[in-house]
Amino acid sequence: MCPMITVTELTKTYGDHTAVDHVSFTVPPGSVTGFLGPNGAGKSTTMRMIVGLTPATSGTSAVLGAAYPELGNPGLSVGVLLDASAQHVGRSGREVLTLGATLMGLPAARVDRMLDLVGLSGAEGRRRVGDYSLGMRQRLGIAHALLGDPSVLILDEPANGLDPAGIRWMRDLLRDFADRGGAVLLSSHLLAEVQAVADRLVVIGRGRIVASGTKDEMLAGRGVFVRTSDDAAMAAAAARAGWDAARVADGGLTVGADLDAVGDAAFGAGLSVRELRRADGAGLEELFLTLTADTARERVTEEAAA
Repeated sequence: MCPMITVTELTKTYGDHTAVDHVSFTVPPGSVTGFLGPNGAGKSTTMRMIVGLTPATSGTSAVLGAAYPELGNPGLSVGVLLDASAQHVGRSGREVLTLGATLMGLPAARVDRMLDLVGLSGAEGRRRVGDYSLGMRQRLGIAHALLGDPSVLILDEPANGLDPAGIRWMRDLLRDFADRGGAVLLSSHLLAEVQAVADRLVVIGRGRIVASGTKDEMLAGRGVFVRTSDDAAMAAAAARAGWDAARVADGGLTVGADLDAVGDAAFGAGLSVRELRRADGAGLEELFLTLTADTARERVTEEAAA
C-alpha cells in the first residue's frame, strides 16, 4: 500500500537555528496520522514545507507521489488547513468558498454542499468572515479543505475554537474520511481527541522525530508494574539487573522485564511486594510527556511537582 504522504530527510534551517532536522515519515491511505510535539517543535514548519509554502533547506516531501507544487490543480487532490485566521475578513463565508470553487473549476452546488456539511448554511454563510468566531472560521477552513473532494487532508490545529460538539463532529468527519480510503495528517494539542481518532502517531521534539508507529503499538503496556516496601531499593535492584525502570507519580515503578524476574529480584533484595502486575498501556498524554520531556519548553521540577 503506497503512502499518500512521504516525507524524507526534510530539513529547514534559519541561519544557525535548525527548525526541522532530517524528518522522515509516511502517511498511508485509510488512516489518520497524529503529528504531535511541544510548541516550537517543528510541526507547522514541516507541514508548510510539505505544501510548498516554506522552501526546504534539504530533503524532500511528496503528496500522492509528487511534490505539492507539481500537482495540477492541487485542491482537487489535497485539502489544506494551516491557519483558520488567514481568511479574507471582508468576504462572506460563501464568497470565500465560491472563489475557491471558481479557481478549482467546481460547480456552485459544491459550495452549498460544503456549507451544509460544516454547519454554516443560511445566514451564517452570508456573514462576513470578520464577524466569525474562531470556531466558525475553523469550520469554514475545513469546508475549504474539503471543497475539491480531495483524497488527502493536511490539517494544523483544526479543533482550535471548536466547542465539544464541534470537536466530536470533526472527529467523526475525519474518521469517516479515512475509512473511505483517504489519508489525514493531523496536528493538534488536544491529545484526547488525537487518541480518539488517530491510527498512527508521529512525535517530534526540537525538530527531530522522537517516536513513530501505530497508536496501538505506542500505547501498549510494556514491562511490569511493581510496588514494594522501598521503591528506591527496587529501582537499585532493577539497575543491578540491567533493566530500565521508571518511577510512577503515585508510587511504584514500571520495569522493563518479565513478571517472574521482577518478583524474584524484589525477593532477593529483601523487599515486601505490595503489587506486581503487567504494566497498563499509557494514555497518549502520559506517552507524549514522556517522549518530549527533554524537548518541551515547560519543565516541572521535582520540587514544584512535590
